[in-house]
Amino acid sequence: MSTPAKIPVYLILGAPGSGRREVLADLIEAGLDEVETPAVMVEASEAADPADSRLRQLVRWTWQAEDGFIAGALPPGAGPVFFVTAGRVNPVDQIEAFAAWLEAQGGELARVLFVVHCALAERNPPLLAWYDACVHFSDVVLLNRREGVANKWVSEFLKHYEDQFMPCLFETVKGGRVRNPRLVLEPQVRRLSHAFDGEDTWVFHDADGAEIDEQEEVDDEDEVEATPEEEPYFSRDAAGRRQKRIPDIAKYLSAPHAGPT
Repeated sequence: MSTPAKIPVYLILGAPGSGRREVLADLIEAGLDEVETPAVMVEASEAADPADSRLRQLVRWTWQAEDGFIAGALPPGAGPVFFVTAGRVNPVDQIEAFAAWLEAQGGELARVLFVVHCALAERNPPLLAWYDACVHFSDVVLLNRREGVANKWVSEFLKHYEDQFMPCLFETVKGGRVRNPRLVLEPQVRRLSHAFDGEDTWVFHDADGAEIDEQEEVDDEDEVEATPEEEPYFSRDAAGRRQKRIPDIAKYLSAPHAGPT
C-alpha cells in the first residue's frame, strides 16, 4: 500500500501591515493551477483583511502563548496550505512550535516566505535584528510596502544580506504582486536554517575545539568530535532564555492591528 502524499505547507512570516494576505492572494491566483485546493491559515487575533475575499479558503488557528503551542489542524482536503504567523508574536517562538506542529499534522514544508514591511523597517533601525531572524529561516524574502522608502535604504538593506551570503531569494513586490509567482512557490530549499531538515546536521571539531569541514584532513593522532548542530535561534542559556534575542515588534506598532496583514 502506498503512503499518502503529505500536504505541502508554506510558512508565511511578516509584521502586521506588511501585506501578507494580499501577496498570498496574488500567489494563489497567478501561481497555482485551478485543480489545486489552497487554504490559508491565519491566527485568531489577526484582523480581517480586504484580500480575504480573494482567498479560496480561510481558516483560523490559535497561538497558546502560555505553552508556546499552536492550536489548529490542517484543513482536510486542502493543498497547498499557507500558514500565516501571528505578526505581533515572536516569530522564533512560532517557528519552533510550527516545526513540531507540522510533523504532528503530517504536513510537509514547501517553503518559508517572509514579506518585509520596508517602511516599518526603515523607520525603526533597532528592528533589524528581528528581520535578521526572519531572513535566517526564509527561502524567499519579498520586499513590500516600499512606498515612500528611499532607494538607498532598500539597496543597503539588500547589501546587508548579500554581505552575509544569505542563500534565500530576494524579490520585490509592486501593487501586491510578485513578478514570478511560480518561482516564489517552487518548493526548493534556499534557507540558511536547518530547523526543518528532519535529521540532525553534524558539526565537526578538532582536538582544540575548532570547527572543521567534514572532509578536512587531520593528523591520525587528532581526535575529531561530531556533535549535532543546534539551531542558533532556538538555543537557550541556563536560565532558559534565548541566547539570540530579538526585539519585541509589538512595541514598534502603533495599534493592536496595524493595518492589513
